[in-house]
Amino acid sequence: MSFGDPNNPYGQQQGQQPGYGYPQAPPVQPYAGGGYPTGPTEMPGGVKAARVMLFVIAGFQVIGAIFAAMGAVGLNEAKNDPALKDDLQFQQIADMSVGAVWAIALLILLWGVLAIFLGVKFGSGGNGIRVTAMVFGIITAVLGIYPFVLVGLVHTVLAILITVFVGKSDGGAWFNRQRV
Repeated sequence: MSFGDPNNPYGQQQGQQPGYGYPQAPPVQPYAGGGYPTGPTEMPGGVKAARVMLFVIAGFQVIGAIFAAMGAVGLNEAKNDPALKDDLQFQQIADMSVGAVWAIALLILLWGVLAIFLGVKFGSGGNGIRVTAMVFGIITAVLGIYPFVLVGLVHTVLAILITVFVGKSDGGAWFNRQRV
């Protein structure tokens, strides 16, 4: 059997040129046939759940900021207590502590504002919002584990779920979809 023999099962098939045994794939187009963007048109369930969890974390952050502010006010009132007016060491610690507690209350509130911002941008945001949400989740999980073990347990679980849901492939498809 020779190379050009039509009965040779290992030879070249009829009608094909050498080196071109497989047909080419069609060209990739960014839009489907109707001119609409490809990709998901509705937010996946995991991304919706992550969005809700961001709003829940924001609510917890507002509650935490209120408690921190109440602690700063209480410390300021204790500083003005007549029984403690003569304790110079307490007065110095209280002066520094009131400002520090107010700063912590502000940081807690700003972290909640960031959670709200991310949750709002889930509908229209791109890959930057996805990456920011993942970083937010990782930092929140770490902060929930270390300084606030019991109180931060809910934060830690929610933050891990946010990171997982946003990091999954359907989350990536949602944030990387084509927009009109």
